[in-house]
Amino acid sequence: MARKTVERNISYDDIRHLYYVSIDLGRDENGKRIKQYRTFPTLAAARNGLKEFHATREQPQFVPAQEMTLSQWLEYWMDSIVRPNRAETTVYAYQKIIDNHIDPALGDTPLTKLSAKQVQEYYTTTQREANLSSNTMRRHHDLLSSALRSAVRQEMIPVSPMNRVEPPRPRPKETSFYDNLELKQLYQLIQGKPLELPVKLAGSLGMRREEICGLKWDNVDLQRRLVIIREARTAYGANIVQKETKNRASVRTLYLADELCLLLEQEQSRQEALRCQDPDNFNPEGYVVLDHKQRPYSPNALSLAFTRFVRRNNLPRLTFHGLRHTFASVANSAHIPLPDISRALGHKDVVVTGRVYTHIFDQTHVEAVSAVARSIRGA
Repeated sequence: MARKTVERNISYDDIRHLYYVSIDLGRDENGKRIKQYRTFPTLAAARNGLKEFHATREQPQFVPAQEMTLSQWLEYWMDSIVRPNRAETTVYAYQKIIDNHIDPALGDTPLTKLSAKQVQEYYTTTQREANLSSNTMRRHHDLLSSALRSAVRQEMIPVSPMNRVEPPRPRPKETSFYDNLELKQLYQLIQGKPLELPVKLAGSLGMRREEICGLKWDNVDLQRRLVIIREARTAYGANIVQKETKNRASVRTLYLADELCLLLEQEQSRQEALRCQDPDNFNPEGYVVLDHKQRPYSPNALSLAFTRFVRRNNLPRLTFHGLRHTFASVANSAHIPLPDISRALGHKDVVVTGRVYTHIFDQTHVEAVSAVARSIRGA
């Protein structure tokens, strides 16, 4: 049975094609959780079934701080603070961490007795046994820090034990990127292929894959040669959602050079011809980038298609996200100022750009130091 979590308390069996709703009935006399499962044919029916259960069961009283466990606090925090204020993708990611890791390891610990030592040991044990990276464990740390800060603010605990926990040290990811010649070779090989447009949007504009998948014709102005980045198409569980961009700085307007403008004009004409054949069903949402079945890409499907293209053509290893790094590298080689690169990438500030792309800007530092040395020698 291949069940995948869709959202909190709902999973999908892609063999039986049924949605499973997990209903928590509390604990038995031995402290073991009691769960009941019900199946539904559609996600909407599963959601309604879960709502009915919550509506009909007796509403529990808020547990006093001295009796509340970490599991109970995290459930309250997710329902009252995270869900109303955060994106669905964030809610899904948090819930997955809680259900798969934090709850089994620390859930039964009384909130007022949770110690820094317990959390530190949880990091070590979970990273080793679940084979998780330090970057992933840092997300666990950020989740617990946020949840326990809220507990302090709501006077459930006097001070957060996270203040004394040493956070996992994230390791910078080594991301490959192409130089100018390699990018030119890629562009030559991909010309006329279905992946040409998304690859050039990433390599020539520095767009994120989620932004490319979520780009709609409403946000493309070919007369003024502009692309406006407002939305992103992203995945959580079995769901694909269209949402706002990563942050406020990610909302930006990008200029289209001749080649990319022509490519978009050709794609728009191609899609208009297909829409005339099937006006009611063809691409009703108006997405710019479509797969070979004329459907909008999911981010993971786009990455996989690109990886396969790179392998088939014996190109140097590169992920789709590596195209964004390639854009930054080529722009840096062309001596584009860092603030301009940062704005094009949709970063909050140049500090973020310098930290994430430090491997690229190290070369600029070498060139700058060498130039100063030459200047001194010639003085």
